Amino acid sequence: MAIVFALVVLVLASWGLRRIWPAKGLNWVDSQSWKEAIDRNSEMKLLDVRDAMDYEACHVNGSINISLGRLPVLWKKELSPEDSVLIIADGDYERRSAARILRRRGFRKLYTGEGKGCA
Repeated sequence: MAIVFALVVLVLASWGLRRIWPAKGLNWVDSQSWKEAIDRNSEMKLLDVRDAMDYEACHVNGSINISLGRLPVLWKKELSPEDSVLIIADGDYERRSAARILRRRGFRKLYTGEGKGCA
């Protein structure tokens, strides 16, 4: 019984740490900097990983909407590992999750910042 309890604690601890641990290779920029980067770099892809309803309610013009749950499957339609990608999401967990998914698929130029890009 103690072994089962220890395993449950270990799984919960690793799950909790994963939620707060920084994603490797994800560069954080403030909202002013990422807006300037978009203006300077027309090649940067804006990836909005929010649900479609949230995206329709408010989004950055020119952004690509692929919800976080569909990102592992649909990223190839819009993105290439050579792209610079700015991740737009509701929260830190979603930003880090999207970065981990893309990082496993070879992306190295990943950026994010606070906010959803809405006025």
